[in-house]
Amino acid sequence: MMRYDSREALMTGLADIVAGQLRAALATQDHATLAVPGGTTPGPFLDALSRADLDWPRIRVMLTDERFVPESSDRSNTALLRRSLLRGAAEGAQLIPFYREADRPEDVFEELTATIAAALPLDVCVLGMGADMHTASIFPGADRLGDALDAGAPPVLPMRAPGAPEPRLTLTAPVLSAARHLHILIQGQDKAEALEQAQAETDPSAAPVRVALDAGATVHWAA
Repeated sequence: MMRYDSREALMTGLADIVAGQLRAALATQDHATLAVPGGTTPGPFLDALSRADLDWPRIRVMLTDERFVPESSDRSNTALLRRSLLRGAAEGAQLIPFYREADRPEDVFEELTATIAAALPLDVCVLGMGADMHTASIFPGADRLGDALDAGAPPVLPMRAPGAPEPRLTLTAPVLSAARHLHILIQGQDKAEALEQAQAETDPSAAPVRVALDAGATVHWAA
């Protein structure tokens, strides 16, 4: 685990690392694909990354998961992403959508899956982790938890979980595990304790973040 002296140092330090990995990927291939978490915690990291000197039009950006709501909703991670990362020079990046207007994610699942699959594999993936040890929208107790953890899972799956007010669409374990560079961004003592618990847990259905830990993810933490 990489420990930082402050949350500001964590966010800017991780942004520098991710920018360097994207730059290295673009040196050997036409495009690079980046996946980032939603929510408010990664906001300063995304702000810092948006200022990186990168050939943004050659970078595909996607979320690791999304609530199935339109961008007009205050619950939309896509809207947060536009306000944090996809501005300035980074506005030229190609956004890979996780939402299309429909009553249910299943109604547009095939179309979204085809678009997402075309941008894989991930060159860099940054994940968050909940206090319940979920990552992306792979929650303990979710309706399709076993499917999302399966080695033969499709790239994305609709997911419904206890306590989640709307359906989600999430990248699955095989996609996360195959990322060329994999990071977990956490802060606070509660997340450090959850990480310790996850490291001791052998069953990924109880601690889905084990998918990333077992794939060799680098954990970035500040108090």
